[in-house]
Amino acid sequence: MKKYLFWVLFILTINNTFAQKKHTFELEKDQFLLDNKPYQIISAEMHPARIPFQYWRHRIKMAKAMGCNTIAAYVFWNYHEEKQGVFDFTSENHNIVKFIKMAQEEGLWVLLRPGPYVCAEWDFGGLPAWLLKTPDIKLRCLDPVYMQAVTRYIKKLSTLVAPLQISKGGPILMVQVENEYGSYGNDQQYIATLAKLWRSNGINVPFYTADGPTAFMLEAGAIDGAAIGLDSGSSEQDFKEAQKHNPNVPAFSSESYPGWLTHWGEKWARPDTAGLLKEIKFLLDTKRSVNFYVAHGGTNFGYWAGANAFKPTEYQPDITSYDYDAPISEDGSPKPKFFALRNLIGKYVKNIPDLPTPPVSSIEIPTIQLSTMTSVWDNLPKAIYSPQPKPMEAYGQNSGFMLYRTKLIGHKSGSLTITEPHDYATVFLNGKYIGHIFRDGGNWTIQLPKSDVKDPILEIFVEGMGRINFAQYMIDRKGITDRVTLNGMTLMNWETFLLPFDSNYLKNLKNTTATTNRQGVFFKGSFDLTEAGDTYLDMSQWKKGIVWVNGRNLGKYWDKGPQQRLYCPGVWLKKGKNEIIVFDTHQTESSPVKGYKSME
Repeated sequence: MKKYLFWVLFILTINNTFAQKKHTFELEKDQFLLDNKPYQIISAEMHPARIPFQYWRHRIKMAKAMGCNTIAAYVFWNYHEEKQGVFDFTSENHNIVKFIKMAQEEGLWVLLRPGPYVCAEWDFGGLPAWLLKTPDIKLRCLDPVYMQAVTRYIKKLSTLVAPLQISKGGPILMVQVENEYGSYGNDQQYIATLAKLWRSNGINVPFYTADGPTAFMLEAGAIDGAAIGLDSGSSEQDFKEAQKHNPNVPAFSSESYPGWLTHWGEKWARPDTAGLLKEIKFLLDTKRSVNFYVAHGGTNFGYWAGANAFKPTEYQPDITSYDYDAPISEDGSPKPKFFALRNLIGKYVKNIPDLPTPPVSSIEIPTIQLSTMTSVWDNLPKAIYSPQPKPMEAYGQNSGFMLYRTKLIGHKSGSLTITEPHDYATVFLNGKYIGHIFRDGGNWTIQLPKSDVKDPILEIFVEGMGRINFAQYMIDRKGITDRVTLNGMTLMNWETFLLPFDSNYLKNLKNTTATTNRQGVFFKGSFDLTEAGDTYLDMSQWKKGIVWVNGRNLGKYWDKGPQQRLYCPGVWLKKGKNEIIVFDTHQTESSPVKGYKSME
């Protein structure tokens, strides 16, 4: 009995000591202070939404094994409030509290990047699509409709993360206010209002901002009293620029880039490692803090990939992979860049742990044969009438596809112009494929041939490929955003079919091959596994579309490249029978699919 009481008292004492142990984190003129001592942040950025939650701990451990002491994480507002007023912070990858606590359990601090805007090559920069249902909405300013939604989001998120601040015994050292605002706007009252909202909702740790190291960006994007993040801070001149703006707060490299993003149709972005190592050595030598953007990128599963545009008619959609040429690959394995950084950081940091054991193995999957399942034409919902086309957001649809149909009266052939097709449109006349229009470049006209049909039927099938996530053209509605004209005549009286291609749509597909000779076909197959593991599904024999495995949306493929293989996490596979469904916009006959252990 005495022995039992001893252990009870011992455990209670340990727990009480742990509960009472508190830390402080403060900003000094030119450095951060942790418990009143100078502290150098070496942070690894990764995004919970881009990593299967079953792999979170492994990726965090990988960051620690690279020599990092902190995890930086974006919170994607649109991922947590897909439907207006309905939040999800608990299911699977949405449980941001679990992720933050996991980082603390592994002995790492956290830099929280909650937006509301984040960029991140993520759809709409993290802003919810339903904001665009308001025709005249203005973003990232004190627009009342926008700010009402922002206020609700900040209030909700604050209730979850406020207890996780270092001031409360948690791991959150700092919270970023907005993101790279100096690259977008100059409303300092808006930035100050965001800071006040976080403060009034219980956020009391230091703030930081993040902007390019140029005078106009720093002036427009900074907040008095907040640490200055530089994207990136790679030279003394960069830090001198920050000091000119505010000499009383520390500056750090809030985004040092081991890799870079890739758009469809480009070559893989693979920056030089020598330049990276030189930058990191400079930061470590001068005791500056740094955040690797990104240490591990993950995947733009589903419809979450964003896009860039720097001219009115430009459109550059991001590929599905967010490998980013980061040190930790899409499947969590270390690259040579990882070991180069680990070796460099190891000269400054003691006791870097060994690499963790991978959570699953990598596997190859023999050739999978798929058969024709059905077509989009045999699975159309009830039509919605509209005098002229409206975009997805007008109907409360966030992503996927839309079909627009009308009868041609007056002009029945000639130059058909879509203003504007967002983002990839296939055009049909009387059920026959005419051609496609891709938004990029502003060439939105296609020739309609003459028809023997008295009242020809025009159909335009539009795919949204990701909203612009950076700079001035972010108001980026999907579908047909204005009008359709034929030889200058505006075409009226449209039927619209909402096709989100979400889990509910997929479950309700009718198996019929009535019109599968027409582009827009679903294919289905199955494969057996003796063990589940990470794999990359090769789609190089397909044209353009989406892949689902066991109901999980792996994302988009496109023969435009460079990505030809889609990452399929082993935790989404199972021992025994697995199902694969492919929707291809152009292909009407099946091709095989095979699984490989790597992207290339």
